[in-house]
Amino acid sequence: MTDDDILDLFHARRGVICAVGAGGKKSTLYNLVARHPGRVALTGTVFTARFPAHLGLTSAIAEESDLPARAEAISQMDRIGFAAPSGKPGRYAGLATEMVSRLHAETRRDATFVKADGARMRWLKAPREGEPVLPANCSTLICICSAQALGKPLSYEIAHRLERITAVTELQEGEVIEPQHLARLMVSDSGMLKGSRGRTVVPVINMVDDAEREGLARQVAQMALTNTCRFDRVILTSMRRTDEPVVAVVER
Repeated sequence: MTDDDILDLFHARRGVICAVGAGGKKSTLYNLVARHPGRVALTGTVFTARFPAHLGLTSAIAEESDLPARAEAISQMDRIGFAAPSGKPGRYAGLATEMVSRLHAETRRDATFVKADGARMRWLKAPREGEPVLPANCSTLICICSAQALGKPLSYEIAHRLERITAVTELQEGEVIEPQHLARLMVSDSGMLKGSRGRTVVPVINMVDDAEREGLARQVAQMALTNTCRFDRVILTSMRRTDEPVVAVVER
């Protein structure tokens, strides 16, 4: 696939594009930012890692109240990252959703990419009240989970908000995660689709790193497509393959 193909597949060419879920938000955002030829920004409404050097971003890191004053200056740059400082090593603090929307407009971005959910490096996530943290003008919602969770017992080691995952999937702690459980999480308004009304949904199963994972992920995708009309395709990815991250696209 070309860069243009991937940007179009992810509905990531224009607007405010938010990544939620677990198991590949940062790597997905970085991959899309790297491929975008236009005026882009990278930020977060939750804690996020410092911007990697290979993206070539001009960073604007300041207290949130000071960022609007810098909007005109940074708007001259095609590729920017904006965030608030954090006391946590290697991380930036998240910005208010209103500030993300404002900076997207005032810096005249083609696309602003937003990490809008935290998962503490787990493979699965179901959001609690107040999550995900989405700007009002979010146009594309990329909903991510990891194929590596399949076949593993549900535990706090691989799942964030385990009690919420149990409520959505009816899977108890210690029970093995099967394709039907992940499919339930993908299609639930209390799971990966939370906050998606009125937005383009791009479901992604990441960490499809071998043939076995691909077979299981295809089962998940087909079950999900059977049980929702909110999306018509599921993208299977291996974001560690930065040159060719799309493994397959499973369509209705």
